Amino acid sequence: MEKLNRGYNGNRPKPPVKWAGGKGQLISQFEPLFPKQNFSLYIEPFVGGGAVFFHLLPSEAVIIDNNPELINFYIVVRDELQALLADLEKHQNNEEYYYSIRALDPDKMDPVCRASRFLYLNKTGYNGLWRVNKKGKHNVPFGRYKNPRIVDKENLQLVSRVLQHTEIILGDFSKALDFALPGAFVYLDPPYHPLSETANFTSYTSDSFGVDDQRRLAEAFKEFDERGCKVMLSNSDTPFIRELYKGYDIRVVYARRAINCCAEKRGPISELVIRNYC
Repeated sequence: MEKLNRGYNGNRPKPPVKWAGGKGQLISQFEPLFPKQNFSLYIEPFVGGGAVFFHLLPSEAVIIDNNPELINFYIVVRDELQALLADLEKHQNNEEYYYSIRALDPDKMDPVCRASRFLYLNKTGYNGLWRVNKKGKHNVPFGRYKNPRIVDKENLQLVSRVLQHTEIILGDFSKALDFALPGAFVYLDPPYHPLSETANFTSYTSDSFGVDDQRRLAEAFKEFDERGCKVMLSNSDTPFIRELYKGYDIRVVYARRAINCCAEKRGPISELVIRNYC
């Protein structure tokens, strides 16, 4: 696989949005676990903030997510960057303005304004969270940051350059099977199976990802494997997940969890990386 990082002169793109569960902190642990051989296509069905995608900089890629705001944002960055940069300049970092923008219905906005709203709320909302309620309404409070970087022109230009080589799809992870040809590398980073019955995080979309979805994903993992793809999956370290992927290569990595109401529960915690290759 020819990577795009040649020619970046040390200025590599960073994930343009902050995303709960993002894998930036784990890249150093992931590095030895990525495929050693070249791959023809990179596929990421739960792209989120894209930490792995922006680290690998694949020459050809398919990214998928079921969050319409996120996918619209990536499409606009790829196809209408200058219009987005111009619209971002209008935003203000104050509480009254924040709640007025949060209250807007994104379904009634054009793609550029919708992407601008999404990035603004991501940069100025509390802890950079993107969370919606059961009605699909964004419900994160104002973050009270002194000087958030709402317009990072240089990085967005780099991100746009990478996305020129990328197919961007809104939908369920199963759409990735349409692209699953031998030689592709598939990275799966689904919503994690809860560590306990009471553990939860209100989702990035109004749909939850339950036990049946985890089983469906395990079937997709097997299908990718049978089609000759190299597959790597992240999930929580629970007996259920270990049982689902029994027979595959299972490694433990350690992540620091930031989203917890109790500070003492934000320390390092084991997670699983599951692969169909060694």
